Amino acid sequence: MKGKGKAEKQVLPREGIRIQSGYHSPQLDVKVKLNTNESPAGPPDNFSDALVQKLNTISWNRYPDRRATALRSALAELHGVVKENVFVANGSNEVLQTILLAYGGHQRTAAVFEPTYLLYNHICNLTSTNIIGFPRKSDFSIDLDRLDDVFATSPDIIFICSPNNPTGKLEETEVLTEILQRSKALVVVDEAYGQFSSFSAVDLLSDYKSLIVVRTYSKTWALAGLRLGYALCDQAISDVLWEVALPYHLDSFKQAAGEIALRDAAAMQERVAFLVSERERISEGLLQMGFDVVASQANFILFGSEVIDAKLLWHALVEQGILVRDVTSFPKIGNRLRVTVGSHDENSLFLKALQQIIREKKVYYSR
Repeated sequence: MKGKGKAEKQVLPREGIRIQSGYHSPQLDVKVKLNTNESPAGPPDNFSDALVQKLNTISWNRYPDRRATALRSALAELHGVVKENVFVANGSNEVLQTILLAYGGHQRTAAVFEPTYLLYNHICNLTSTNIIGFPRKSDFSIDLDRLDDVFATSPDIIFICSPNNPTGKLEETEVLTEILQRSKALVVVDEAYGQFSSFSAVDLLSDYKSLIVVRTYSKTWALAGLRLGYALCDQAISDVLWEVALPYHLDSFKQAAGEIALRDAAAMQERVAFLVSERERISEGLLQMGFDVVASQANFILFGSEVIDAKLLWHALVEQGILVRDVTSFPKIGNRLRVTVGSHDENSLFLKALQQIIREKKVYYSR
């Protein structure tokens, strides 16, 4: 309401809070949604039953365990570390934000290898951390021959998404060890899709105190709606992250759900094996249709063609009731789309729709 006789005044937010264009996925009412890298199925049936029983034992009038002791202990056992090596937060994005609040900030610099996860840039902006992007090779791998350029900027933090989003590319062990051995920076390996890959940086934790491995419950644990993520790192780093996090930032419900989910690791492994098999089936189908397919070790596939317009193809798929991710606006991605590995039926519908669209020849560039 305007005050009578008073000058109108608007308080403006500071620079850098607007999220980068292209990060948010369109939410459309379609039959098959393969655009957000979610699990195609929910957690096992016994998860909900066990969670309901657990909720009846929680004292809701009390604050949650500030250090999430039971959950951290379960995660530590899963990964072969101790609970002092575990930090948990509301999704892996909050883990990344906490890392930047602790080790980034004014006059500090983070390095990334582009193309990569768009949110690194956004969280750096939120925390007033300088960010420098270094180009990957044409196959989307990190260029070992150009690491001197990275180290010359003396970054405080180096982010490595592996498998990388949106390419699905897994970083080679020699790349990670080269960076860890030569850099004085904190090296954050973001393994949001780590369970789908053949190698994990968790195996390097005992050798490098400057390493943080970030994981999420959103993918293989089928709990994207829970928003739970964690970091595995040296205790000295973990202690700092706990000091930076707000008091009681992880509620009792989330702690209970996260602990219960870990009881059924066998179901997670079965789901991973299924999705990897389906990933290979989709990749083969795309190759047979003439697409260029980036070798993926995630639960999604990046694909494109020199003769097919990716934007036209995206719209044509939507018309068929299939929603994939248009990543043409992402830096250094080019004329490509990204498809999430869904259920067997969803993947079959995607491939069938794609074949029909290609036969109609309405998405090819004009010659």
